[in-house]
Amino acid sequence: MSNEIISEIRRDHLLNLLAKGERADGRAFDEFRPITVETGFIESADGSARVRMGDTEVIAGLKMIPGTPYPDAPASGVMSTGAELIPLAHASFESGPPSPDAVELARVVDRGIRESKMIDMDDLCIEEGKEVWMCFIDIYAINHDGNLFDASNLAAVAALRTATVPMEQYGKGEDRPLKTTCVPISVTMAKIGNDLIVDPNFDEGHIASCRLTVATDENGDFRAMQKGGSGGITVAELGRCLDMAVEKGREIRDILG
Repeated sequence: MSNEIISEIRRDHLLNLLAKGERADGRAFDEFRPITVETGFIESADGSARVRMGDTEVIAGLKMIPGTPYPDAPASGVMSTGAELIPLAHASFESGPPSPDAVELARVVDRGIRESKMIDMDDLCIEEGKEVWMCFIDIYAINHDGNLFDASNLAAVAALRTATVPMEQYGKGEDRPLKTTCVPISVTMAKIGNDLIVDPNFDEGHIASCRLTVATDENGDFRAMQKGGSGGITVAELGRCLDMAVEKGREIRDILG
């Protein structure tokens, strides 16, 4: 039996379940898979975290080094986010330069952190115009069973919250915690037919017409948003997505503690 036929059978099965108000794994439409967060996972990193969201697993590590500030922001630190989708995580991933999916993943995670101003970039200034701390966040998908966006966001945020500025290593004084200002959490919803579901697994994401990832902070303020897929979202559906992003963001923040 060909992969195309298997895919159609799976698609029809999922659509039939959704029509009955059910999901293949028994979750409610607005329910996340079980989430676990482990910090300090990489000994050599200045901050790290491993997140499991169902069978999706992501590791984030960050490294901080002194560097030259941008000319237009002489007193602000620098942040850069990258993502690697290794073949180990899924058969569709290939070795080589970052794929468009990896680039999009990194940008979505970066935007949620950057636009929320989670990192106090001015606090990373060593000497204005000459030297600042540069924070590099690297995300690695270990197993892909859908919704890498939220798992990666959560791993990066957890790593940042527990990160240390390596002052001693570079002769800058005593090590200190990285100063953060908020906890931006992203929530991804997929549209399948006329239904919206939270935290789509791989099969659900594969048959979705579009998805929307929304990042919020503790105050329920919207910090970033990214739509993917060719399908459309109505104004009413957008309102439901925004409400779910706020509600589920609070639930996930409780897991972080």
